[in-house]
Amino acid sequence: MAGLAEETAAAPQGAAASTPAIHTVELTKRFGSTVALAGLSMTVPRGEVFGFLGPNGAGKTTAVKLLLGLLAPTAGEAWVLGQRIGDLGTRRRIGYLPELFRYQSWLTAREVLAVHCELAPLPRSQWKDAIHGALEIVGLDERADDRVGTFSKGMQQRLGLGAALLGQPDLVFLDEPTSALDPVGRHDVRQVIRDLSSRGAAVFLNSHLLSEVEQVCDRVAVVDHGRVIASGTMNQLLSGSAVRVRVLDLDQAAKAKLTGFGPVDDEGDQLTFTELTPDRVPELVAQMVALGGRVYEVAPRHQTLEDRFLQLLHEDH
Repeated sequence: MAGLAEETAAAPQGAAASTPAIHTVELTKRFGSTVALAGLSMTVPRGEVFGFLGPNGAGKTTAVKLLLGLLAPTAGEAWVLGQRIGDLGTRRRIGYLPELFRYQSWLTAREVLAVHCELAPLPRSQWKDAIHGALEIVGLDERADDRVGTFSKGMQQRLGLGAALLGQPDLVFLDEPTSALDPVGRHDVRQVIRDLSSRGAAVFLNSHLLSEVEQVCDRVAVVDHGRVIASGTMNQLLSGSAVRVRVLDLDQAAKAKLTGFGPVDDEGDQLTFTELTPDRVPELVAQMVALGGRVYEVAPRHQTLEDRFLQLLHEDH
Protein backbone atom coordinates (compact mmCIF):
# COMPACT_ATOMS: atom_id res chain seq x y z
CA MET A 1 0.00 0.00 0.00
CA ALA A 2 2.83 2.41 0.83
CA GLY A 3 4.41 1.78 -2.57
CA LEU A 4 1.15 2.55 -4.34
CA ALA A 5 0.71 5.70 -2.26
CA GLU A 6 4.22 6.88 -3.11
CA GLU A 7 3.48 6.42 -6.81
CA THR A 8 0.28 8.43 -6.35
CA ALA A 9 2.13 11.23 -4.59
CA ALA A 10 4.68 11.39 -7.38
CA ALA A 11 2.18 11.09 -10.24
CA PRO A 12 2.91 13.34 -13.23
CA GLN A 13 0.61 16.27 -13.98
CA GLY A 14 -1.11 14.44 -16.83
CA ALA A 15 -2.17 11.68 -14.47
CA ALA A 16 -3.73 14.09 -11.96
CA ALA A 17 -7.30 13.37 -13.03
CA SER A 18 -6.82 9.65 -12.34
CA THR A 19 -5.52 10.13 -8.80
CA PRO A 20 -8.16 10.23 -6.04
CA ALA A 21 -9.09 13.50 -4.40
CA ILE A 22 -8.43 11.99 -0.96
CA HIS A 23 -6.61 8.80 0.04
CA THR A 24 -5.82 7.92 3.65
CA VAL A 25 -4.11 4.88 5.19
CA GLU A 26 -4.58 4.27 8.94
CA LEU A 27 -4.63 8.01 9.63
CA THR A 28 -4.47 8.48 13.40
CA LYS A 29 -4.45 11.46 15.77
CA ARG A 30 -3.97 11.37 19.52
CA PHE A 31 -4.06 14.25 21.98
CA GLY A 32 -2.22 12.85 24.97
CA SER A 33 -4.13 9.75 26.03
CA THR A 34 -7.21 10.74 24.00
CA VAL A 35 -7.60 9.08 20.61
CA ALA A 36 -9.40 11.59 18.37
CA LEU A 37 -9.03 9.56 15.18
CA ALA A 38 -8.24 5.86 15.12
CA GLY A 39 -6.87 4.47 11.87
CA LEU A 40 -8.96 6.22 9.20
CA SER A 41 -8.57 4.54 5.80
CA MET A 42 -10.65 5.76 2.87
CA THR A 43 -10.54 6.89 -0.74
CA VAL A 44 -12.63 9.69 -2.25
CA PRO A 45 -12.51 9.80 -6.09
CA ARG A 46 -12.60 13.02 -8.12
CA GLY A 47 -16.11 14.19 -8.91
CA GLU A 48 -17.67 12.43 -5.91
CA VAL A 49 -19.83 13.95 -3.18
CA PHE A 50 -18.71 12.19 -0.01
CA GLY A 51 -20.67 12.46 3.24
CA PHE A 52 -18.70 12.21 6.47
CA LEU A 53 -21.13 11.58 9.32
CA GLY A 54 -20.97 11.02 13.03
CA PRO A 55 -22.11 12.32 16.43
CA ASN A 56 -20.36 15.20 18.18
CA GLY A 57 -16.91 14.10 19.33
CA ALA A 58 -16.65 11.31 16.76
CA GLY A 59 -13.49 12.71 15.14
CA LYS A 60 -14.97 14.44 12.08
CA THR A 61 -13.40 17.86 12.66
CA THR A 62 -10.04 16.30 13.53
CA ALA A 63 -10.10 14.37 10.25
CA VAL A 64 -10.83 17.52 8.24
CA LYS A 65 -8.04 19.46 9.97
CA LEU A 66 -5.60 16.65 9.23
CA LEU A 67 -6.59 16.56 5.57
CA LEU A 68 -6.24 20.34 5.32
CA GLY A 69 -2.77 20.20 6.87
CA LEU A 70 -3.85 22.18 9.93
CA LEU A 71 -2.86 19.30 12.23
CA ALA A 72 -0.06 16.76 11.96
CA PRO A 73 -1.06 13.09 12.25
CA THR A 74 0.26 10.92 15.07
CA ALA A 75 0.44 7.94 12.72
CA GLY A 76 -0.67 6.87 9.27
CA GLU A 77 -0.48 8.64 5.93
CA ALA A 78 -2.75 10.67 3.67
CA TRP A 79 -2.71 12.23 0.22
CA VAL A 80 -4.91 15.04 -1.06
CA LEU A 81 -5.15 15.70 -4.81
CA GLY A 82 -2.19 13.39 -5.32
CA GLN A 83 0.14 15.12 -2.83
CA ARG A 84 0.93 14.41 0.78
CA ILE A 85 -1.18 16.39 3.24
CA GLY A 86 0.24 19.78 4.11
CA ASP A 87 1.58 20.56 0.64
CA LEU A 88 1.26 24.33 0.20
CA GLY A 89 0.63 24.25 -3.55
CA THR A 90 -2.19 21.75 -3.05
CA ARG A 91 -3.90 23.96 -0.47
CA ARG A 92 -4.43 26.56 -3.19
CA ARG A 93 -6.65 24.04 -5.01
CA ILE A 94 -8.86 23.39 -1.98
CA GLY A 95 -11.97 25.28 -0.87
CA TYR A 96 -13.06 25.19 2.76
CA LEU A 97 -16.22 26.32 4.53
CA PRO A 98 -15.74 25.82 8.30
CA GLU A 99 -18.73 25.33 10.57
CA LEU A 100 -17.88 28.39 12.68
CA PHE A 101 -16.61 31.51 10.98
CA ARG A 102 -17.06 35.26 11.30
CA TYR A 103 -16.24 38.09 8.92
CA GLN A 104 -15.50 41.68 9.85
CA SER A 105 -18.85 43.43 9.99
CA TRP A 106 -17.53 46.62 8.39
CA LEU A 107 -16.42 44.87 5.18
CA THR A 108 -18.69 44.49 2.19
CA ALA A 109 -19.30 41.07 0.66
CA ARG A 110 -17.08 42.04 -2.27
CA GLU A 111 -14.27 43.09 0.09
CA VAL A 112 -14.50 39.83 2.07
CA LEU A 113 -14.02 37.84 -1.12
CA ALA A 114 -11.18 40.12 -2.20
CA VAL A 115 -9.38 39.27 1.06
CA HIS A 116 -9.81 35.58 0.26
CA CYS A 117 -8.52 36.14 -3.28
CA GLU A 118 -5.38 37.67 -1.79
CA LEU A 119 -4.96 34.83 0.70
CA ALA A 120 -5.44 32.13 -1.95
CA PRO A 121 -3.56 33.77 -3.71
CA LEU A 122 -5.31 34.34 -7.04
CA PRO A 123 -3.70 36.53 -9.72
CA ARG A 124 -5.12 40.02 -9.29
CA SER A 125 -6.26 40.00 -12.93
CA GLN A 126 -8.72 37.20 -12.02
CA TRP A 127 -10.20 38.82 -8.92
CA LYS A 128 -13.06 40.71 -10.54
CA ASP A 129 -14.43 37.73 -12.46
CA ALA A 130 -13.83 35.31 -9.57
CA ILE A 131 -15.66 37.52 -7.07
CA HIS A 132 -18.55 38.22 -9.43
CA GLY A 133 -18.90 34.51 -10.25
CA ALA A 134 -18.86 33.43 -6.61
CA LEU A 135 -21.45 36.03 -5.56
CA GLU A 136 -23.68 35.05 -8.46
CA ILE A 137 -23.48 31.34 -7.63
CA VAL A 138 -24.53 31.88 -4.00
CA GLY A 139 -27.20 34.48 -4.82
CA LEU A 140 -25.53 37.54 -3.31
CA ASP A 141 -24.64 39.48 -6.47
CA GLU A 142 -27.21 42.19 -5.63
CA ARG A 143 -25.74 42.59 -2.12
CA ALA A 144 -22.09 42.72 -3.20
CA ASP A 145 -21.49 46.22 -1.82
CA ASP A 146 -23.52 45.86 1.39
CA ARG A 147 -21.68 45.51 4.68
CA VAL A 148 -21.55 42.02 6.18
CA GLY A 149 -22.89 43.42 9.46
CA THR A 150 -26.27 43.91 7.75
CA PHE A 151 -26.45 40.27 6.60
CA SER A 152 -28.64 37.62 8.21
CA LYS A 153 -26.97 34.42 9.41
CA GLY A 154 -28.18 32.64 6.29
CA MET A 155 -26.68 35.32 4.03
CA GLN A 156 -23.36 35.06 5.88
CA GLN A 157 -23.50 31.31 5.33
CA ARG A 158 -23.93 31.94 1.60
CA LEU A 159 -20.97 34.32 1.67
CA GLY A 160 -18.81 31.69 3.37
CA LEU A 161 -19.75 29.23 0.66
CA GLY A 162 -18.84 31.82 -1.96
CA ALA A 163 -15.39 32.18 -0.39
CA ALA A 164 -14.91 28.40 -0.54
CA LEU A 165 -15.70 28.41 -4.28
CA LEU A 166 -13.16 31.07 -5.30
CA GLY A 167 -10.66 29.90 -7.88
CA GLN A 168 -12.64 26.83 -8.97
CA PRO A 169 -11.11 24.43 -6.42
CA ASP A 170 -10.61 20.73 -7.22
CA LEU A 171 -11.68 19.69 -3.71
CA VAL A 172 -14.15 21.47 -1.42
CA PHE A 173 -14.63 20.75 2.29
CA LEU A 174 -18.06 21.85 3.53
CA ASP A 175 -18.73 21.72 7.28
CA GLU A 176 -22.47 22.13 7.98
CA PRO A 177 -23.06 24.25 4.83
CA THR A 178 -26.86 24.40 5.21
CA SER A 179 -27.18 24.80 8.99
CA ALA A 180 -28.39 28.42 8.88
CA LEU A 181 -30.33 28.28 5.62
CA ASP A 182 -34.04 28.16 4.86
CA PRO A 183 -35.45 25.48 2.49
CA VAL A 184 -34.74 27.65 -0.58
CA GLY A 185 -31.16 28.18 0.56
CA ARG A 186 -30.66 24.45 1.20
CA HIS A 187 -31.99 23.70 -2.28
CA ASP A 188 -29.53 26.21 -3.76
CA VAL A 189 -26.60 24.68 -1.88
CA ARG A 190 -27.53 21.19 -3.09
CA GLN A 191 -27.44 22.53 -6.65
CA VAL A 192 -24.03 24.14 -6.06
CA ILE A 193 -22.72 20.81 -4.75
CA ARG A 194 -24.06 18.94 -7.78
CA ASP A 195 -22.48 21.49 -10.11
CA LEU A 196 -19.12 21.06 -8.38
CA SER A 197 -19.34 17.31 -8.82
CA SER A 198 -20.37 17.58 -12.48
CA ARG A 199 -17.25 19.60 -13.33
CA GLY A 200 -15.02 16.99 -11.66
CA ALA A 201 -14.45 18.51 -8.23
CA ALA A 202 -14.78 16.35 -5.14
CA VAL A 203 -16.94 17.52 -2.24
CA PHE A 204 -16.27 16.36 1.33
CA LEU A 205 -19.50 17.09 3.20
CA ASN A 206 -19.95 17.07 6.95
CA SER A 207 -23.55 17.68 8.02
CA HIS A 208 -25.99 16.82 10.80
CA LEU A 209 -28.92 17.29 8.39
CA LEU A 210 -29.03 13.68 7.27
CA SER A 211 -31.96 14.23 4.90
CA GLU A 212 -29.74 16.70 3.01
CA VAL A 213 -26.87 14.23 2.91
CA GLU A 214 -29.19 11.51 1.63
CA GLN A 215 -30.26 13.69 -1.30
CA VAL A 216 -26.85 14.81 -2.51
CA CYS A 217 -24.10 12.33 -1.53
CA ASP A 218 -22.77 9.51 -3.71
CA ARG A 219 -21.18 7.70 -0.77
CA VAL A 220 -20.99 8.18 2.97
CA ALA A 221 -18.83 7.06 5.87
CA VAL A 222 -20.17 6.94 9.43
CA VAL A 223 -17.58 7.54 12.16
CA ASP A 224 -17.86 7.01 15.89
CA HIS A 225 -15.18 7.14 18.59
CA GLY A 226 -12.60 8.08 15.98
CA ARG A 227 -13.12 5.18 13.58
CA VAL A 228 -15.28 4.32 10.59
CA ILE A 229 -18.09 1.95 11.57
CA ALA A 230 -19.80 1.80 8.15
CA SER A 231 -19.30 3.15 4.63
CA GLY A 232 -20.70 2.70 1.16
CA THR A 233 -23.20 4.05 -1.32
CA MET A 234 -26.68 5.02 -0.18
CA ASN A 235 -28.11 1.81 -1.64
CA GLN A 236 -25.56 -0.26 0.25
CA LEU A 237 -26.18 1.46 3.57
CA LEU A 238 -29.96 1.62 3.26
CA SER A 239 -30.47 -1.95 2.18
CA GLY A 240 -32.53 -2.78 5.25
CA SER A 241 -36.32 -2.81 5.40
CA ALA A 242 -38.88 -1.50 7.86
CA VAL A 243 -42.61 -1.91 8.41
CA ARG A 244 -45.00 0.52 10.09
CA VAL A 245 -48.12 -0.93 11.74
CA ARG A 246 -51.09 1.03 13.05
CA VAL A 247 -52.57 -1.08 15.84
CA LEU A 248 -54.96 -0.32 18.74
CA ASP A 249 -55.56 -2.03 22.09
CA LEU A 250 -51.99 -3.18 22.74
CA ASP A 251 -50.68 -2.19 26.16
CA GLN A 252 -46.98 -2.02 27.04
CA ALA A 253 -46.95 -5.57 28.37
CA ALA A 254 -48.32 -6.85 25.04
CA LYS A 255 -45.86 -4.74 23.04
CA ALA A 256 -43.00 -6.19 25.09
CA LYS A 257 -43.91 -9.62 23.69
CA LEU A 258 -43.14 -8.39 20.15
CA THR A 259 -39.40 -7.93 20.75
CA GLY A 260 -38.68 -11.07 18.74
CA PHE A 261 -39.49 -9.08 15.60
CA GLY A 262 -36.50 -6.79 16.08
CA PRO A 263 -36.02 -3.14 17.10
CA VAL A 264 -39.20 -1.10 17.22
CA ASP A 265 -39.99 2.62 17.36
CA ASP A 266 -43.06 2.93 19.60
CA GLU A 267 -45.22 5.97 18.85
CA GLY A 268 -48.34 4.83 20.68
CA ASP A 269 -50.76 3.43 18.11
CA GLN A 270 -48.03 3.33 15.44
CA LEU A 271 -45.21 0.82 15.73
CA THR A 272 -42.32 0.84 13.27
CA PHE A 273 -40.23 -2.33 13.10
CA THR A 274 -36.96 -1.11 11.65
CA GLU A 275 -35.37 -4.46 10.71
CA LEU A 276 -38.35 -6.60 9.71
CA THR A 277 -38.18 -8.53 6.45
CA PRO A 278 -41.43 -8.74 4.40
CA ASP A 279 -41.77 -12.51 4.86
CA ARG A 280 -42.29 -12.03 8.62
CA VAL A 281 -45.15 -9.51 8.32
CA PRO A 282 -47.98 -12.13 8.41
CA GLU A 283 -46.45 -13.65 11.54
CA LEU A 284 -46.24 -10.22 13.18
CA VAL A 285 -49.87 -9.37 12.42
CA ALA A 286 -51.04 -12.77 13.69
CA GLN A 287 -49.11 -12.25 16.94
CA MET A 288 -50.62 -8.78 17.42
CA VAL A 289 -54.14 -10.12 16.94
CA ALA A 290 -53.44 -12.99 19.33
CA LEU A 291 -52.37 -10.40 21.94
CA GLY A 292 -55.71 -8.59 21.55
CA GLY A 293 -54.62 -5.91 19.11
CA ARG A 294 -56.75 -4.50 16.30
CA VAL A 295 -54.59 -3.93 13.20
CA TYR A 296 -55.74 -1.08 10.94
CA GLU A 297 -52.79 -0.57 8.63
CA VAL A 298 -49.56 -2.27 7.61
CA ALA A 299 -47.21 -0.27 5.39
CA PRO A 300 -43.62 -0.79 4.23
CA ARG A 301 -41.32 2.05 5.21
CA HIS A 302 -38.07 2.64 3.44
CA GLN A 303 -35.21 3.05 5.85
CA THR A 304 -33.91 6.62 5.91
CA LEU A 305 -30.30 7.62 6.43
CA GLU A 306 -31.28 8.90 9.88
CA ASP A 307 -32.76 5.47 10.74
CA ARG A 308 -29.60 3.72 9.61
CA PHE A 309 -27.32 6.25 11.31
CA LEU A 310 -29.01 5.78 14.68
CA GLN A 311 -29.03 2.00 14.20
CA LEU A 312 -25.29 1.94 13.49
CA LEU A 313 -24.49 4.05 16.54
CA HIS A 314 -26.69 1.80 18.72
CA GLU A 315 -24.90 -1.30 17.41
CA ASP A 316 -21.50 0.30 18.06
CA HIS A 317 -22.18 0.91 21.77
